[in-house]
Amino acid sequence: MQAPVAKKIPKKLVIHNDTRIDNYYWLNDRDNPEVIKYLEKENAYTQEQMRSTEQLQKDLFGEMKSRIKEDDESVPYKFNKYWYATKYIKGGEYPIYIRKKESLNAQEEIMFDVNQMAKEYKFYQIGSVSVSPDNTMACYSVDTIGRRIYSIQIKNLITGELLSDILENTTGNVVWANDNHTLFYSVQDPKTLRSSKIYKHVLGTSQKEDILLFEEKDETFTVYVTKTKSLKYIVIASGSTLTDEYRFIPADNPNAKWKIFQERIRGLEYSFDHFDDFFYILTNKDGATNFKLMKTSITETEKENWIEVIPHNEKILLEGFELFRNYLVTEERECGLTHIKIKSWDNSVTYEIPFEEEVYTVGTSVNRDFDTEIIRYRYTSMTTPWSDIDYNMRTKEMTVLKEQEVIGNFTKDNYITKRIWAKARDGVSIPMSLVMRKDTTPSKNTPLLLYAYGSYGYSMDATFSSIRLSLLDRGFIYVITHVRGGEDLGRLWYEEGKMLKKKNTFFDFIDSAEYLIKNEYTSCNHLYANGGSAGGLLMGAVINYAPKLFHGVVADVPFVDVVTTMLDENIPLTTGEYDEWGNPNQIEYYNYMKSYSPYDNVEKKEYPNMLVTTGLHDSQVQYWEPAKWVAKLRDMKTDSNLLLLQTNMDAGHGGSSGRFESLKEVALEYAFYLFLEKQEN
Repeated sequence: MQAPVAKKIPKKLVIHNDTRIDNYYWLNDRDNPEVIKYLEKENAYTQEQMRSTEQLQKDLFGEMKSRIKEDDESVPYKFNKYWYATKYIKGGEYPIYIRKKESLNAQEEIMFDVNQMAKEYKFYQIGSVSVSPDNTMACYSVDTIGRRIYSIQIKNLITGELLSDILENTTGNVVWANDNHTLFYSVQDPKTLRSSKIYKHVLGTSQKEDILLFEEKDETFTVYVTKTKSLKYIVIASGSTLTDEYRFIPADNPNAKWKIFQERIRGLEYSFDHFDDFFYILTNKDGATNFKLMKTSITETEKENWIEVIPHNEKILLEGFELFRNYLVTEERECGLTHIKIKSWDNSVTYEIPFEEEVYTVGTSVNRDFDTEIIRYRYTSMTTPWSDIDYNMRTKEMTVLKEQEVIGNFTKDNYITKRIWAKARDGVSIPMSLVMRKDTTPSKNTPLLLYAYGSYGYSMDATFSSIRLSLLDRGFIYVITHVRGGEDLGRLWYEEGKMLKKKNTFFDFIDSAEYLIKNEYTSCNHLYANGGSAGGLLMGAVINYAPKLFHGVVADVPFVDVVTTMLDENIPLTTGEYDEWGNPNQIEYYNYMKSYSPYDNVEKKEYPNMLVTTGLHDSQVQYWEPAKWVAKLRDMKTDSNLLLLQTNMDAGHGGSSGRFESLKEVALEYAFYLFLEKQEN
């Protein structure tokens, strides 16, 4: 079967006296039958090229699914007189939301059985569930397309009746006032999908009657609504990459006048929570790059009144905090590892919860109660399944409530994980987290999958995956490289991998790969790479800079047409990301983006074997970016290596919505690596 060839319709794109020719711009039209036909041809071609792996894909899907406990239940948490949890049943693709009143021995109430709700849909996702303060009503948001545009409905939990109130075109974000009758929710622009407006809705009225409370006019900002842990304040949050602004009212008075907490000042980031007579503020005020904790009275919230609680530390990133009656708990990141620190308000107790593994991930979980000595957190590593743990801050007693059950013959002692460091070309040390079976011997012939993300300050922590066992048990080594652009080593790690320093992200990945080859963990013939979304941009840039370094690359929903997308203010995410990538309407950023944008830098040369995935309804990275990229690669590459495009015609950025259906997409990717590895051997 011949590879599909997309027709060329040259389109001139001119700015800054520079002309780019885009031969595949016409693919930017999902309503064009010819576009759909082309995507379907690509899917058919992928299926044909991977036909010899069909049984392997079935086997992979089967074993990945078999490790997952089908009749499973989350650890319940108590909130406002009820215990809440989600559970799964055998054969069910979706969760069931349940609750029990007062006691775990009480009769189970089914709030939502998503398996039943999703029956008539190819894609179905509940975005959020919010229960009214009197426990009688629940708002829930639903996306049936995959574009993250949610409808909010309200269910009477006593009678099971669905109210006639339906709130359309929302982000899924909704909060109850304490009167059990008033809702606050966020709405997005139908074209750009930017969350820009906050409305107030009164039960029993039409959405047309809803009152617009706040509209964010700055196109680089987005908004959402939330509630403090104390449940005493409703908060409208407005923020961009670099700047925050909040306004708040008492939750008991939904008609109150909104007060600005601290007016926006470019570069001032802050967030806050409430406890007793104070607001506690996480902020970068006064150059606190790694953030510090401050507090202020509930009546004087402007920054001039903020008092330092935990000072700034140049070596430790303060990521978050939890407030309790007797304790302050902080989440901190140092040398690429997360830590939980406990401090009593009277300063008589200060300590850090100890963890033994060399590489791990930990973070606080659901902690709704102020008046408790127990903090709940989640712990995992690349060899230890996710564990929900209650920790007594006074006695230091740890209770493991649940460790993720892996069905089958999994034994964590059969695997090892460790931290290794690569030296980047500019002398900076790049941490990498590695996992493999104990009986796997690293060598030039050992297959290795290298993963990274490296954008938005998102840290790619080392976590457990039962799915990944299908590669490890077949002799693969799996490595996460914590490249600049994330916050793995603090806020400066992020700053050094964005805007006009974005290329550090790409070079860190390449240098990590070369370290692994030099130290004989693998070789070019057995090295594979994977990244998605902004990590897909990373994949696209890397294969332009170092096309012979990898035997195979999987780019999931890749952001590869950087310049064109960042110049189009009518599509999602663009304006809100100028502080991440730069604004190409300014020539300095235009030239820099153009110098690394994967689509703009495809050349006539050899490229590695590639599998590219996308979703027709993707709201984050529009499907036409990977489609155009593959079309251009097909036209220009000089090799006979595989180049496959797989489009999920019923989903968006996150892929299929079902619990197990998405495993088929992973099975295809794993089969791709194993197919190439078999050929090489």
